[in-house]
Amino acid sequence: MAAVVGIFVGQAWSGIPWFEAGAAPGAVSPFSFGTLLGTQLLLMGWVESKRWVDYFDPGTQSVEWATPWSRTAENFVNATGLQGYPGGKFFDPLAFAGELKGGKYIPDYSKLERLQLAEIKHARLAMVAMLIFYFEAGQGKTPLGVFGS
Repeated sequence: MAAVVGIFVGQAWSGIPWFEAGAAPGAVSPFSFGTLLGTQLLLMGWVESKRWVDYFDPGTQSVEWATPWSRTAENFVNATGLQGYPGGKFFDPLAFAGELKGGKYIPDYSKLERLQLAEIKHARLAMVAMLIFYFEAGQGKTPLGVFGS
């Protein structure tokens, strides 16, 4: 979803189409591709493996040893009670799907269900937008260029 916005903002800011951005002479990358790939695999692999383990053995990943940077495992406990779905005050800091009472996150399941559905709808819309962007790129067009035509 952020990529769709990033394509518009990136082109509006730089004037370079999104599908040519990496090949542009002024393109600067502070990291090599290998560094980015390794960091992505390490960090996302750790997070996804914890989610996977918690799916099959609920509650095991909110213990002290599983979250060494936290003094209290309660900070990362899944307050929604839904397996494989993150929750709690760090995943919902503005309390859109619940409320904070005395430092404890209390989920509101009707709001949570509505927001989960909205997330899926927005993600599907973003996928359709990206598909359109790919077809436009195949014709040498850009999303902003189509609006200007």
